[in-house]
Amino acid sequence: MESHRLQRVGNLLRNEISAMIARKEIKDPRVSTLVTVTHVTVSKDLSYAKIYVSSVEGPDKLSNAVSGLNHAAGFIQGCISKRIRLRTTPKLSFIEDHSIDEGFRVLQKIKETLS
Repeated sequence: MESHRLQRVGNLLRNEISAMIARKEIKDPRVSTLVTVTHVTVSKDLSYAKIYVSSVEGPDKLSNAVSGLNHAAGFIQGCISKRIRLRTTPKLSFIEDHSIDEGFRVLQKIKETLS
């Protein structure tokens, strides 16, 4: 089970990165405002963080957005280090999250079997 500190740091990272995406602070054209941070996992020593993102635009746009976010990871980490007081800012890596699409497919199959 995750400690409360890891959860708090994960929530702070999720909120800051989501806000940066919404305010268009990331200038990479591959990253649109329709990209959503769904989940963040932080390593026990707080040196690494995996940020899971999804998009309503489809899998192609999502893979482009993830590559854009990974390209801008150093910039994002620098901005976060200025906004959040931590001893060390975690190294960020962005990962595609397809769980929302999978959930929609499961619901669609349930609807088809009930009909």
